[in-house]
Amino acid sequence: MQPKNSTFAERQALSLAAKKALLEKFKPKPTVQADTVINHDAERQARIEAVRAQREIEKAERQRAREEAEAKAEAERIAAAEAAAAAIEAAQLSSDALKRADRKARKKEVKEAAKAKKEIRTATKPSGPKEARVVDPYEEHRRYIESLERGRERRRA
Repeated sequence: MQPKNSTFAERQALSLAAKKALLEKFKPKPTVQADTVINHDAERQARIEAVRAQREIEKAERQRAREEAEAKAEAERIAAAEAAAAAIEAAQLSSDALKRADRKARKKEVKEAAKAKKEIRTATKPSGPKEARVVDPYEEHRRYIESLERGRERRRA
C-alpha cells in the first residue's frame, strides 16, 4: 500500500524497483560447484551391479533348493522301489515256501503209498524158496499182458 501523500515520481520509482526485483527472481543464479565431482553414472552402475549380484544369489538359492527337492524325491522314489522289491521278494519267498511244503507233502504221500504197496506185496507174497511157490500160469499170463498194455500206454503219452 502506498502512502497517501506520495508523488507520481515516487510511485513510478517504486514500480520500477518492484519490476526489477521481479526480473531478478527469474535471472539464473551463479552455480555452486562441488569440491568433488559426483559421477552419477558410476553410482547407477554400482546399484545395477548390486541388484544383479543379489538376483544371482537368489537364483542360485532357488536352484539349490530345487536340486535338493529333486534329490529328496529321487531318494524317496528309490526307497519306495526298494520296499516294493523287498515286498515282492518276501511274497515270492513265502510262495516258494508254500510250494516247497506242498511238494514235500506230496512226496511224503507218494513215499507212504509206495511203502504201503510194498508192505502189501510182501504180505501177500509167499515167503520161502521159489520152487515152493505155486504159480498159476493163467494169472502169470494176465499180469504179463497188463504190463505190455501199460508199456503201450506210456509210449502213447
